[in-house]
Amino acid sequence: MLLTFEQAKQKLLQAASMTIPLANERISLIDALDRITAESIISPINVPSFDNSAMDGYAVREFDIEKSKILPLAGAIFAGDDISHLNWPTGTCLRIMTGAPVPNEADAVVMQEQTEITNAGIHFLSDIKAGSNIRRIGEDVKKNTVVFPKGKRLTIPTLSTLATLGLAQLTVFKKLKVALFSTGNELTPIGQPLSYSGAIYDSNRFTLKLLLTQLNCEIIDLGIIPDDPRQIKQALMAAAKQANLVLTSGGVSVGDADYTKTALEELGQINFWKIAMKPGKPFAFGQIGEALFCGLPGNPVSTLVTFYQLVQPLILALSGNVESSLSNLSFKVNTATDLKKSPGRLDFQRGVLQTNNKGELEVTTTGQQGSHITQSFNHANCFIVLDQELGNVSKGEQVTVELFNALLK
Repeated sequence: MLLTFEQAKQKLLQAASMTIPLANERISLIDALDRITAESIISPINVPSFDNSAMDGYAVREFDIEKSKILPLAGAIFAGDDISHLNWPTGTCLRIMTGAPVPNEADAVVMQEQTEITNAGIHFLSDIKAGSNIRRIGEDVKKNTVVFPKGKRLTIPTLSTLATLGLAQLTVFKKLKVALFSTGNELTPIGQPLSYSGAIYDSNRFTLKLLLTQLNCEIIDLGIIPDDPRQIKQALMAAAKQANLVLTSGGVSVGDADYTKTALEELGQINFWKIAMKPGKPFAFGQIGEALFCGLPGNPVSTLVTFYQLVQPLILALSGNVESSLSNLSFKVNTATDLKKSPGRLDFQRGVLQTNNKGELEVTTTGQQGSHITQSFNHANCFIVLDQELGNVSKGEQVTVELFNALLK
């Protein structure tokens, strides 16, 4: 009996949780994009580190404004000024610029649009609210608090926050090492002529390298391995010695020349083989020594779908990313086209989510859904996820759509 998609995914993540965690390293902040924090990051300072003005205007004391709506101007404070010896007479106001330090005596900063300049001084046109337009010390980040937890992927916004803390270096997990190769006598390296009518280009390995690069892995490319049991076995042994995860494309189906599964049985163990999903039924998962193994199907669309749906969360978990278990964004909408499906396997069809002329979201199919139709991804922005036991779906029925994440955008 075939494993369901969810059962297969849980087995992958369970195996990831039992592996030895990656070692860590110290790197510079500028090199930390997309890396995973190996320890919680504690703020060494308050941000802001001093009370400062949120806009251009005038610093005032509340009791001065209560006495008079017109206050003489006593001076100006600019960003970067040292106000430790500031002399601010009572009954006056101070011109202040955005980002400038706010005196402790100030109760508010009044934006300049709510004032007018007169011969007698600055006329405040409305009542003030205590604390308005003042950015308080520690309002964004408080000193000695956890800014980001262990297992956080460092994005441009997170690194920008860390730059405000003055952190020059971070402790992150080392990159996950992934070894990959393709199998098949029919495969031809990209850029070389196809030598006979049955030859095809090795597009899967090219695609997998792009996906692994996007996921910030260290790639060990072992090239194309012919359909030879001995060479496939040697490639698997070499890959397992060098990498945390081994990926192959092809060789896990039921054909006479599909030797990868047999070699895996001899060298290690197979946790499962074949899943009730479409595309991607012939997907193998196992282990060789300390390295986990994923054998992806040979058809291009099947390779891409299984990597996205199964290998991607496995890599995130192995990389130490605590956000890896978060579900992809999915919801139900009406389909604007009929959808063909046979019961028995969870189906990930490629679709286009868009707004119709009524302003309502709806999804349409990209057309043919064969595992060789790579063009289906060029027009799609989501998966139409059809339940395992579901049959054909008629136009107007509700279906589940799963928006592509950044890996496919």
